[in-house]
Amino acid sequence: MKVKEVADLVGISVRTLHHYDEIGLLTPEEITESGYRLYSEANLEMLQQILFFRELGFPLKKIKEIISSPAFNRQEALELHRQMLLEKRTRLDKMLSTIDKTILHSKGEINMTNQEKFEGFDFSHNPYEQEARERWGDEAVDRSNTKIGQMSKAEQEAMSQEMNEIYRKLAALRNDAPDSKESQAAIKEWYDLLNRMGNYSLDAFKGLGQMYVDDERFTKNIDKFGEGLAKFMRDAMAIYADNHKK
Repeated sequence: MKVKEVADLVGISVRTLHHYDEIGLLTPEEITESGYRLYSEANLEMLQQILFFRELGFPLKKIKEIISSPAFNRQEALELHRQMLLEKRTRLDKMLSTIDKTILHSKGEINMTNQEKFEGFDFSHNPYEQEARERWGDEAVDRSNTKIGQMSKAEQEAMSQEMNEIYRKLAALRNDAPDSKESQAAIKEWYDLLNRMGNYSLDAFKGLGQMYVDDERFTKNIDKFGEGLAKFMRDAMAIYADNHKK
């Protein structure tokens, strides 16, 4: 199949396929003398694998590393994709249920507890790992992942609940001054929690706060706890970092 035919079949752009070729992620089976890229059945199977990884949030660099490994097993990868997608579907089902309940709550038809308002949110899965690696290096992120990976599932769930509790606490303070005693005490809890998961310097902590505002994906997720929370956290984190570097 020619590149345009593959792009139309899959629903991605020709430019994306060209990029995959340029970075060595998906090399066409053949390139004709006139320069046409021709994709084989094996290429299509590999492309499917790549897109499964993309759907699950893996960066291209990591996908290339995985599929280029001599230990890579396509069947095992498919089983892993299935498991991870089932987990993702479960989280989405919970969030859809939360949305439905919130609609009824806003109409006054039911009452929701504060805990019910946040069912389905899960910040233990980090979709921004690549950005973190680029900003603070692989070692810091790997240390964090190692710590989390050594926790039991129950410990990871408890950590996720603790993160959400701090988010809620900060959301309740977001209209206060970020340098107030209460705000700084709450942001210290956030700093301490992050350092139980990894190893964040004060500069990294401040930089992370700035990313909460610069990256709209962070802003969107954090502001689910209260509009303006991401900006409040950025300011509080910067003040905390500056004050403790003195």
